Amino acid sequence: MPTGSSVLRKARSVPEPLSLSSPEQYMAAALAEAHLAAARGEVPIGAVLVDSAGQIIARDGNRTIELCDPGAHAEMLVLRQAGRLRGNYRLPDTTLYVTLEPCVMCAGALVHARVSRLVYGAVDPKAGGVVSLFQVGRDTRLNHLLAVEGGLRAAESGALLRDFFRQRRTGAGEGKR
Repeated sequence: MPTGSSVLRKARSVPEPLSLSSPEQYMAAALAEAHLAAARGEVPIGAVLVDSAGQIIARDGNRTIELCDPGAHAEMLVLRQAGRLRGNYRLPDTTLYVTLEPCVMCAGALVHARVSRLVYGAVDPKAGGVVSLFQVGRDTRLNHLLAVEGGLRAAESGALLRDFFRQRRTGAGEGKR
């Protein structure tokens, strides 16, 4: 991987706030992060966290390979950025937009962070922790519930993942591990 490339930019500890106006635009921003992740050789999943004023307060894509960290999923990185920005691990009155249904780890972190709403693109039938395999965030036994909406730009999110893994299987993908 070339160093110094804009594709390799490090996660920002304090992102510049960005205001958009529609769920489709927020998911487009998450998809842009997923494309950057793919260009780094990471699984192309991107996420953005939006505050109640409609500002994107954190954004990132998967970085598990780059950071040698199995927990460096897009959702986790975004929650960490926002927590540092706000000076608090609790992030009420926020919405997370992510290109793929979160896994159990990420869904649990959303509950602990008290994120209000989750909007995801494609379902994850193999590891989905919100609707596909488990219902973390919607289980009334937990102390916080998430409003969950799925399927926003699902075809585009799913195609990005399928294309990425197809390229890796045929040996055309860079950054293979």
